[in-house]
Amino acid sequence: MQPDVEAVRLCFTAGGAGEPILLVHGWGGDGRSWNPVGFAGRRVVTVDLRGHGRSPVPSGGYRPQDYAFDLAELLEELDLGPVVAVGHSMGGQIVVRLALDRPELVGAVVAIDPAYGADEVEAASFQQRLSDLRRDGAAAAVRQLGDLTDEVREQLLRTPGHVLAESYAGMYTDPGAIGARPAAAKALASLGRPLLCIRPTPSMAAWDLTCAVRPGSRVVLWRDAGHFLHRERPQAFTRLVNSWLGSLEGL
Repeated sequence: MQPDVEAVRLCFTAGGAGEPILLVHGWGGDGRSWNPVGFAGRRVVTVDLRGHGRSPVPSGGYRPQDYAFDLAELLEELDLGPVVAVGHSMGGQIVVRLALDRPELVGAVVAIDPAYGADEVEAASFQQRLSDLRRDGAAAAVRQLGDLTDEVREQLLRTPGHVLAESYAGMYTDPGAIGARPAAAKALASLGRPLLCIRPTPSMAAWDLTCAVRPGSRVVLWRDAGHFLHRERPQAFTRLVNSWLGSLEGL
């Protein structure tokens, strides 16, 4: 379903040859988030989402479905698809939304510690966190994310406050948001593409297993990893994704 926003012409990089893979960064990041990661033998497209990095900063349109709309426009412009859509954190929610809204453009989904599946305790903090973001912008986002590398913190601090706040609302508090578990479970049940979900926490991985109903879908727990696990273990991450994609052949 097309959202009621104008598409934004995204800043992106594209390189390599082969089957296409789309890399979507998380909340307050940009395409540089993927610098440690390489996918040899694939056509790799890395984006700066609207309001992030070098892309335009409109006044609104920061729900996951708005971001997904921009991505669909880009994929059509590049004549790419179906792609392997890989997203980290907020990007994980966005690539799920892209697969739900435009399934013809997505062959498989990889979600790295995605921003959905919040339990009741976390959900109780949504409104306070949003209030803090609307008051303090990026400073509140840094507090909420905790320990960050210098590069990730710099990306976050460069992101406009209204982008961070409205993105958070789109993920967790706006009508139709799928950040909390009941809504996320319903959305994932409708996902028509195989999903690889990678989590660093056992409780979240256990919940994801209850939603991995599509043939070929898999949940992987990476113990002793942080939220930016693809940056911490880029080579292992690439091997895992490639191995999983290989397992889908013939399904």
